Amino acid sequence: MCDALSGSAHLFEPKVFELLTAVQEEDQSHLFEHWGSVDARDADKRRLAYQIVLLDQTTPGGIVSYIRRARELLRDSRDGVNPLDGYTPSVPEGVRLDFGSCEYKELQSAGATAAASAAFVLVAGGLGERLGYSGIKIALPADTARGVSFLQLYIESILALQEQAVARGQQDCELPLIIMTSDDTHKQTVKFLEENSNFGMNPGQIALLKQDKVACLSDSNAHLALDASDSFRIQTKPHGHGDVHSLIHAAGLPQKWHQQGLKWVCFFQDTNALVFNGLLPALGASVRENYAVNSLAVPRKAKEAIGAIAKLRREDGHEMTVNVEYNQLGPLLKSTISEEGDVNDDSGFSPFPGNINQLVLKVDEYARQLQSTGGIVPEFVNPKYKDESKTEFKSSTRLECMMQDYPRGLAPDAKVGFTVINQVWSTYSPVKNSPEAGRLKVAANCPSHTGTSAEADVYHSHCSMLRQLGARVAAPEAVLFNGIRVHLGPRITWSPSFALTFHELEEKLNAAELSVSQRSVLIIEGADVHIDSLKVDGALWIRCGKGAQVRMQGFNVWNAGWEWQPLDDTHPGTEQEQIRGFHVKKNETAYQDVLVAVPSQRA
Repeated sequence: MCDALSGSAHLFEPKVFELLTAVQEEDQSHLFEHWGSVDARDADKRRLAYQIVLLDQTTPGGIVSYIRRARELLRDSRDGVNPLDGYTPSVPEGVRLDFGSCEYKELQSAGATAAASAAFVLVAGGLGERLGYSGIKIALPADTARGVSFLQLYIESILALQEQAVARGQQDCELPLIIMTSDDTHKQTVKFLEENSNFGMNPGQIALLKQDKVACLSDSNAHLALDASDSFRIQTKPHGHGDVHSLIHAAGLPQKWHQQGLKWVCFFQDTNALVFNGLLPALGASVRENYAVNSLAVPRKAKEAIGAIAKLRREDGHEMTVNVEYNQLGPLLKSTISEEGDVNDDSGFSPFPGNINQLVLKVDEYARQLQSTGGIVPEFVNPKYKDESKTEFKSSTRLECMMQDYPRGLAPDAKVGFTVINQVWSTYSPVKNSPEAGRLKVAANCPSHTGTSAEADVYHSHCSMLRQLGARVAAPEAVLFNGIRVHLGPRITWSPSFALTFHELEEKLNAAELSVSQRSVLIIEGADVHIDSLKVDGALWIRCGKGAQVRMQGFNVWNAGWEWQPLDDTHPGTEQEQIRGFHVKKNETAYQDVLVAVPSQRA
């Protein structure tokens, strides 16, 4: 034992000293070697000791296990060990759908029904700093027309599914929402929910699980890194969104869900307003195909910088269907089945679909798996070495984990698949990149994934749904915001309570008698809104309170409407406007929020 540590034993409770000793025995004496010369700093010694205690409590598997895992992974990294050596990839079983097709509609409706026995998990650990936004990303508006935040939109979607279940006779239905936060976002998320009364969810329906950071590593021997400016503090960094599984396990949620009769758990990310367009048919596919894990995916161009879903098989027969990073897939294909590596097929896309980290898991299998693993998913390490000796790092590193790697630990007989919606704009258009980064993506022939493109896709998806049902909705026009070209059609959006599925939409409107011009804005809010005949050339906002009814019959709107205007020096815009590149000038709006609309009223 380090003499300095043994000489400080009187400062600590026995269990704390036992932990410090166990850490030191993992070749971590450097943490305590300077203690002997600082007798007057007992408070600092306690500070470091209790940081180690906290790290032990919050690190999946505990701090000693973390050090041992790090040592093995760093050794493999130094030796150039490829974790995929010995595996041959193939395209796994999955479901591929066209947005609005008969099969899509069937699975979407089946998913909406199955959602009555689902829990929902929102991974929301990120700030909006790289977008140029000073708040939490889930507080950003999902679209400018309706103006509700991503978090409100997600909660409204879950509550709409809950209301449908109640209408089918499940009177005690209350669908849980879990939000994984971080040190950066936790307090703001709590405040945001409190200020908005949970956006209509009951107290206790939402659970926040805060992700903690893990210890940094200073070299290939897995020595824990002390802060350069504070020798009584260990450096820490985020561990990755894979921690969501260990947090859910630590909270005992899978067993609780299983006891409550829940069958599914749906994971989604923080800034994709269209996610329920994908989650519901994916949930329907999970029911039909009996998937233990179903990854919502998108068509992926060969060599595109996005993880691919692949089935991997070893000569001994071991198989797993998992996410493979794009920089690993190409070399693996070249070394096994194709000298060309990852190439597009006749569809113009790689046969290996792109992972977007939206998952549907079967609760009973999830509970068994987390009970076995403690929620720890396979980790990786990505050190930046100083030189070819691969012993020292340019800066400290840490172990990382990803939520989509959960299937790597499943039994080989667990059924793992994917669901692809071929029209990416209909289900996956996140706000991930700043305008500057988005322009670089476009220049590289990739989606910009900016606030500009995300908003345009919200309107595009709604317009497409109406057109497919027979409505006369004007075609979009090309516009330029933030140097990013998008096609902007009528700004049509509605609340989840109005419609989450094609089937609901079809029941609530006579599409053949709906006409919307290109410059128009149409916003619909409320469950009991019915459109028998409606023409819009301007801006119309239909608002229907709970228990009220609005029926549009022979209703014509013509007014000055709203304008989406590019930002300039005279109107630089707010943070939220700068992310999108425009501001909305609201010239004139017709509102309809009475019980029965007056026929042939001109706004």
